[in-house]
Amino acid sequence: MKTQKITLPKVSEVTRTWYEIDASGQPMGRVATRIANVLRGKHKRNFTPHMDMGDFVVATNVDKLKFTGRKIEQKKYYSHSGYLGGLKTKTLKDEIVRRPEDVLRRAVFSMLDEIKFRKTLVSRLKLVKGDKHTYKIDKQLL
Repeated sequence: MKTQKITLPKVSEVTRTWYEIDASGQPMGRVATRIANVLRGKHKRNFTPHMDMGDFVVATNVDKLKFTGRKIEQKKYYSHSGYLGGLKTKTLKDEIVRRPEDVLRRAVFSMLDEIKFRKTLVSRLKLVKGDKHTYKIDKQLL
C-alpha cells in the first residue's frame, strides 16, 4: 500500500490577511458561514484542523442584515444566571435594535468548532455598523 506524505505548515509560515465583507441585504446565516470559514482558515490550501490558520475579517453594514421567514419574531436567545428562576429570554427583534453586531458575532461563534482557540478566532472578527472603518483591507469576500 502506498503511503502519502503530509507536510504540516510551521506556525511562522502562517500569514494572516484582512478580508472585508459587506453584509447589507444578505441573509445572516450566509454571511456567518463565509466569515466562519475564513476565520478558521478552511479557504487556504494548507489547512490543518489542529492549527490556527485563520485570517482577519471585517464585516461592514452589520445593522442592514436580512432575516428570512419569521425569525425576527420567533427566534429567541436564552441565558441563565445559575439560580432558580434565573432564565432570561431575549428576542431577535430586541437584540437587533440594541446591538446588531452581537447577533452576528453569536452566530459566527456557534458555527465554529468547539476547539481551544475558538475565542481567539472570534477575536479576529471586526464588526462595523456603517461603511467606514480604519482597518487596512487586503481582499474582498464575495
